[in-house]
Amino acid sequence: MIDIKLIRDNEDLVKENIKKKFQDEKLPLVDEVKKLDEEARKMQVEGDTLKADKNKLSKEIGTLMRDGKKDEADKVKEEIAKMNEKIAKIDEELPEMQNKIKDIMMKIPQIMDESVPIGKDDSENVEVERFGDPVVPKYEIPHHADIILNVGGMDKEAAGRTSGEGFYFLLGDIARLHEAMIAYARDFMIDAGFTYAIPPFMIHSDVVTGVMSFPEMEAMMYKIENEDLYLIGTSEHSMIGKFKGQIIKDEELPIHMTSYSPCFRKEGGSHGLEERGLYRVHQFEKQEMIVICEPEDSMEWYEKMWKLTVDLFRNMDVPVRQLECCSGDLADLKVKSCDVEAWSPRQQKYFEVGSCSTLGDAQARRLGIRKKGENGTYYLHTLNNTVVATPRGLIAVLENNYNEDGSINIPKVLQPYMGGKEKIMPIK
Repeated sequence: MIDIKLIRDNEDLVKENIKKKFQDEKLPLVDEVKKLDEEARKMQVEGDTLKADKNKLSKEIGTLMRDGKKDEADKVKEEIAKMNEKIAKIDEELPEMQNKIKDIMMKIPQIMDESVPIGKDDSENVEVERFGDPVVPKYEIPHHADIILNVGGMDKEAAGRTSGEGFYFLLGDIARLHEAMIAYARDFMIDAGFTYAIPPFMIHSDVVTGVMSFPEMEAMMYKIENEDLYLIGTSEHSMIGKFKGQIIKDEELPIHMTSYSPCFRKEGGSHGLEERGLYRVHQFEKQEMIVICEPEDSMEWYEKMWKLTVDLFRNMDVPVRQLECCSGDLADLKVKSCDVEAWSPRQQKYFEVGSCSTLGDAQARRLGIRKKGENGTYYLHTLNNTVVATPRGLIAVLENNYNEDGSINIPKVLQPYMGGKEKIMPIK
């Protein structure tokens, strides 16, 4: 959510930002909220003036009564009664108008960073850099579901009986490799200086609307029936929500934390679920990182964060690239975002395994995350980035470490978490 002052003082900037995101249907919202804001401020001034005048007149009544001027005192009382009616009306209408302004403001996109490439959708995202050589072996790489089934590592049929489509059982060494990746990612981030956390896996609706837009919430979140609780789609939601309504002390900054959680997503719409494999499912596990910092430090942290994900995947022998998200692919709360994509030797193309974003003060403004400065309190900046999400990250490791005989090399950094095991062998 942007600062209302931007609309008051620079509505052209706000409108140009909307155009660059190819959301022209939102342009009337700027004019609407500007008009409502002017009316609300006039109403606020009128209410404050009436209350001040009423206090002055109230003091006069006692003086008039002492001086025996009862008729004049009664007239003042009548005038105060009329004032009370006006004040009551303003006190009723003003919060409604302010809530309407807030609702509209939450639909207006955050101002993007100037470096964001302009494009209509994800097809116009821009490759920035590659890390590691994308290799295509001379032998065929099977679909990841077949790789896993060949080593006895998955049962989606049984998961269908227990939970329905979009769920899975991981078994044996594949389940162990999955957890090894999460454990390694945890230790990798702790070694990088991040504080480890396991957050709540359910959050209140006011936290949900604080960290994401309403359309995103409707598309992603599972609601707990008859409770003001949602299952998290990523631990970023809980971790940023942890600081809701807080004034952060200078010595606490920057806050940099890494968190583990299961994640739950509807995965509806055009993407749909993957029937055979594990690429798009309702439930997965993730190691996440979040940062809360001074506004002037957010871009430096952004660069540090996505590079950590690159380093992690390169340590697991997976070639990756960084892909800059264009304006049309940028979620409304984000200032700048990029994806880290892993090489798929089977498809001979890259696929997303992580996403890094700086949201400026959008989440902080919605949730009230501030710091006291010399000129009063101000909103801090928030960032988030995927360390590793499995089983999507698992797919990348399997494909890039698959051997012609059906065995799977376990990356050296993961072997300590697998009891020293170096390979997963196919079932005979």
